[in-house]
Amino acid sequence: NGTNAICGYSDADWAGSFDRKSTTGFCTFVGGNLVTWKSKKQNVVARSSAEAEYRAMASTASELIWLKQLLKDMGINVDQPMKMYCDNNSARHIALNPVFHERTKHIEVDCHFIREKVQSKEIETPFVRSEDQLADIFTKGLDPKPFEES
Repeated sequence: NGTNAICGYSDADWAGSFDRKSTTGFCTFVGGNLVTWKSKKQNVVARSSAEAEYRAMASTASELIWLKQLLKDMGINVDQPMKMYCDNNSARHIALNPVFHERTKHIEVDCHFIREKVQSKEIETPFVRSEDQLADIFTKGLDPKPFEES
């Protein structure tokens, strides 16, 4: 798209592994171009899909912040908020809500830095429909239907 906008798509597959650990997946774009991606098993068992997604958001946020700093080091400033697309409204709510909920007390403090980045308007967390979630490919097997319909 010709700009230096940074965005990322964040996803998780809750308890999808034999050991009940979730998989984090993300992909990031600069100026509309794919620059990084990741698929990695989370190191703890998440108690809910929202927690698994929130952990994936923390990983994605770290990558977005690293990309912004990398561009800054190269003399390219990114002034607009970075968008981190997520298809889980519960995880987005945890990131947007400054109140520390009883239900999220068990999530490590280092995950909650997302809230700081959202409150400071460095990162926005728009909703993306699951069908449009680009990071889905990093967390789950592909659905054959779209290929069969073509």
